[in-house]
Formats: sequence, C-alpha cells, structure tokens
Amino acid sequence: MTIAGEELINVIQGDYVISRDPNAVLSTVLGSCIAVCMYDPETGIGGMNHFLLPSREGAEGENVRYGAYAMELLINGLLKQGAHRSALQAKMFGGASMMGNLRDIGGSNSAFARQFLRDEGIPCTAESVGGRSARRVKFWPVSGRVRQLLVAPDAAPVERPAPVPKPVEPEITLF
Repeated sequence: MTIAGEELINVIQGDYVISRDPNAVLSTVLGSCIAVCMYDPETGIGGMNHFLLPSREGAEGENVRYGAYAMELLINGLLKQGAHRSALQAKMFGGASMMGNLRDIGGSNSAFARQFLRDEGIPCTAESVGGRSARRVKFWPVSGRVRQLLVAPDAAPVERPAPVPKPVEPEITLF
C-alpha cells in the first residue's frame, strides 16, 4: 500500500536508485537476487540496489548486475549525495532458493552481501534472506523503513522422467 503523495520508484534487476525525497518509496521484487537497502539516518539519504550474481567470474569489467559493482555504486552514490560513511546502515533482502536442486545462487548472493558489508564496516541491521519465497520489498530511503511481502511459491515442481519415445514399428505388409 502506498500512501497518497508517495512516489513509487521501481528498482529493476541490475539497477540502483538513491533518494533524499521524503515522498520516495523504492520498490523491487526479488527471487534469488539481493537488494541492499542502505541509508544514513543522520542526513536522510538512502538507496537500494538489486543485483543478480555476486561477481563476474573470470572477466573484468563493470556491470551493476554483479554484487561487487552494485555495492560500490550504491555506497559511492550515497556519499556523493552527502551521506556520511560512518553513519551508513544496511538492510538486506532476497537470496531465495528458487530452482530447487540447482546451484544455490540465492545463498551465494546472500553470503557475498553479508561479507561485503562486514568488510566495509557497514552494519546490517535487518535481513530477510533465503527460503523458497519471492519477496516484494518497499523501502523508504529517508527513514530507513522497510516493508516486505513474501510471495508464496507455487506448488513445488514435480520431477518427472523425460518421456521415452515409443519405438517406431516398421510398416508391415501382409500378403
């Protein structure tokens, strides 16, 4: 629910937004991706990123879809807008295991974000990560307030063996 006068700003995959507008509400939907909501309660500046993977393995380059770059952009953007590094606080969401038995991308994303915040000395004051549910997150960047709605997963997929093709019977002609 958005209150009259609030401006809902969608943060899509591979994006980040920073705001000091008291009417701004940053919103995103997450599965295995991570969104870090970071703010400075002293200056009322906050922002959210939404990254897909922890890092770009084996390749150089900058891309906001990857956690390391997305986190740097968020922190640097907050500082450029006047946030104080020593006052930054973070809240982290997402990292669900959406694909069952496959590689746990959500877990890798969560572990990366936690370690990054620890290494940078930025306290993570709240988190909701893991599980099998997608999340809709709304973040008020000026106050640091966050609301989360868990989206119930559909019925668990049932693994079925691939159908075995029926053998082709040769055409038989009887005399």
